[in-house]
Amino acid sequence: MEMLIDFPGGARVDAHFGTYTVMTDQPSAGGGNGSAPTPFALFLASIGTCAGIYVLGFCQQRGLPTDGIKILQRVHRDFSTGQVGKIDLEIQVPPDFPEKYRESLIRSAQLCAVKKHLEHPPEFEITTQVV
Repeated sequence: MEMLIDFPGGARVDAHFGTYTVMTDQPSAGGGNGSAPTPFALFLASIGTCAGIYVLGFCQQRGLPTDGIKILQRVHRDFSTGQVGKIDLEIQVPPDFPEKYRESLIRSAQLCAVKKHLEHPPEFEITTQVV
């Protein structure tokens, strides 16, 4: 997959791929206008939404309604490093959600491709090119 990253003005940095544009910005305290999420917020959102795709698929494959199912994501910072130390994903289900599927629902969320890439991160190579 190839993405083109550009700088449309201010503190905005956008990613273009396929027919999509993902816009990012910084908050006003960081020199931006707060017109879009920060890149790091999008990164964190990709974890919860990825888990959500697997939860949704699990329910759809079994004909289980998804009304009332939510995922609450909590990010815990490691203050010694300033980085994320732990991420909790709490799958909230309505009272009538079948008990027999709850553990399987957790296992399906653990299949998230974003989570798996964090567990086995890719190598990065950063270069410049005169065009």
